[in-house]
Amino acid sequence: MTKRPLIVGLGGTVRAGSTTEKALICALKAAEAKGAETHLLGGAFLSGLPIFDPRPGETNAAQQELADAIRRADGVIVASPGYHGSISGVIKNALDTLELTRTDAEPYLSHKAVGTIITADGWQAAGTTLMALRAIIHALRGWPTPFGAALNAGVSLFDEAGDCRDQKDAWQLATVAEQVVEFAQMKALSR
Repeated sequence: MTKRPLIVGLGGTVRAGSTTEKALICALKAAEAKGAETHLLGGAFLSGLPIFDPRPGETNAAQQELADAIRRADGVIVASPGYHGSISGVIKNALDTLELTRTDAEPYLSHKAVGTIITADGWQAAGTTLMALRAIIHALRGWPTPFGAALNAGVSLFDEAGDCRDQKDAWQLATVAEQVVEFAQMKALSR
C-alpha cells in the first residue's frame, strides 16, 4: 500500500471562522476524499507568527512548525483574502517565513504542487490577488496548479455547517484539491 500524500493547508485571516479559512477547510476535506492526509495551519496559527526577520537569529516554535510542515508536505494549498488587490500580510509573512528552508536540499516550495484559493469582496480583487499569489509561488519554486479558485466573498459563501452554498464554488475548491493531490500522487509514483 502506498503512503497517503500529506497536503498542508496554509491560510485564513486573524478573524476566527473567516470565509478564507472556511474555503481552505472545504478544499482540505476534498483532498481527504481523494485519499490525502491533511494538516491545517489556519488563521489563528498564522496570526501568531512573528514578523519574519531575515537576519540570522532565534527561530521560535511556530516558525519552526511552519517550516517543518512545509518540508514534510507533498502538496500545499494556500488560501488568502484579497486585500487591496493582493494577498494579506498574514499570508505574506507565512510565505516569507519559508526563508528558513533556504539551505535545504529542496528549499521553499520546490517540487510541490501548490493550489491557490482567493476570497475577495469582488471579482477584480480576486483576479489580481490570484495572480500575485501565483507569482509568489513561482518565486518560491513551487508549481501552482493549473486551476486557482477565486470566490466572491461579497455574497454569503457558506452555510451554517461550513459547506458551500453555490455548487460552482464547491467545484472550484474541489478542483484545486484534486489537482494538488493528483500531482502529489504522480510525484510519489515517479520516485
